Amino acid sequence: MQKGKSSLLFEHSVYILSNACVAGKKEGEGPLGQGIDVIEQDPMFGADNWEQAESAMQKQAADLALEKGDIHRKDVRYLFAGDLLGQLIATSFGTVDLEIPLFGLYGACSTMGEALSLGAMCVSAGYADKVLAMASSHYATAEKQFRFPLGYGNQRPQSATWTVTGCGAVVLSSKWKAGDKSPAVRIAGVTTGKMVDLGTKDSMNMGAAMAPAAWDTIMQNFKDLEVDETWYDKIITGDLGVVGQKALLDFMKNSGHDLAERHMDCGLEIYDNGRQDTHSGGSGCGCAAVTLCAHILPKMLSGEWNRVLFIPTGALLSTVSYNEGQSIPGIAHAVVLERSGGDK
Repeated sequence: MQKGKSSLLFEHSVYILSNACVAGKKEGEGPLGQGIDVIEQDPMFGADNWEQAESAMQKQAADLALEKGDIHRKDVRYLFAGDLLGQLIATSFGTVDLEIPLFGLYGACSTMGEALSLGAMCVSAGYADKVLAMASSHYATAEKQFRFPLGYGNQRPQSATWTVTGCGAVVLSSKWKAGDKSPAVRIAGVTTGKMVDLGTKDSMNMGAAMAPAAWDTIMQNFKDLEVDETWYDKIITGDLGVVGQKALLDFMKNSGHDLAERHMDCGLEIYDNGRQDTHSGGSGCGCAAVTLCAHILPKMLSGEWNRVLFIPTGALLSTVSYNEGQSIPGIAHAVVLERSGGDK
C-alpha cells in the first residue's frame, strides 16, 4: 500500500457511501447553491452565539449525511472531524450528541483532507466498516478568533479571502450498497503533506502561505505514484483563492507541469467574486468540504470526471503565533478520488 515517501494506494476499496453539506445564505447565493443540501438563512442557526451556531451546523450536516445513506449512528465506528476554533469547540460541542467515538482534527483549512485521509486509512486497514469525516467553518467565528470583531468594520485587502459558513460530511465505507449497480466514488489513495514555510507573515494573504504547500504535495503525489497532471481529470485545491492560484500555477509551470487547463480551486468556485465581492475568494475548513459535497462528487457521479486529485490546503497560524511575529506555515493533504461502477 505504501508508495514512495508520502503516499498510499489502498489495496481494499474505500467508498464514499453518502455525503451532505449545510451552508449559509451567502454560500447559497453562490454558483454552487443548487448543490448544497441545506441553505440556512439565519447565520446564528437558531443558537445564542456564533460558536454554538457552528456546532449546530455540524450536527445538522452529520445527521443529514447519515440519513441520506440510511445509516444509523451506532453503525459508524469513528468520527474524524475538525474546525478552525481553539480546542475544536465547534466540533466537540457539536458532535457530543452523536455518541460516535471522536478523533478531533486540526489542519486549518486542510482539515477535510486530513479527515478523509485518516478515515480512509482506518477503513481500508479493516479497523472500521464505516467512519464519518467532517469539517466546518463559520465566517463570524473565524473573524472573531483570528481577525477583528464584526462590529469593528475593518477594511479587507484584495488578497483577503472570505471564510465560508458551511460544513461538509461524508460517510466512508468498506462496502458499496448491496445490489446497487449505480456509480460510486472511492478513495483510491492519499498523499500526506508536510509543513512548508517560505516566511509569509501576512495573515490577510492566506493564498501566498498555502500555495507552496499545495505545490509540494502535488509534486510529491506525482513522484510517489509515477504520474503527472494528465492522469487526473481535475486537480482541485482547497482555498488558494486568486492570489494563491496564480502562485501555484507559476510554481508548477517552473517545475515543468502546466495545470492551467486542469486546475480548479474550491475558494474560486464557491463564490461569484465579481458579484459577491469576496476579494480573493473563499476559505475556511468548510470551503473544501462544501465544494466536495455540492460540486465535486456530483460531477464525478455524473461521469464528467473520473479521477480527481482533491487537495484541501491549510495555513497553520494562530492568534498567538501571529502576534508574536512568526511566519505562517502551510500544509496540504491530497486525496485521490476515482469513479467506479456500483456493482461491487
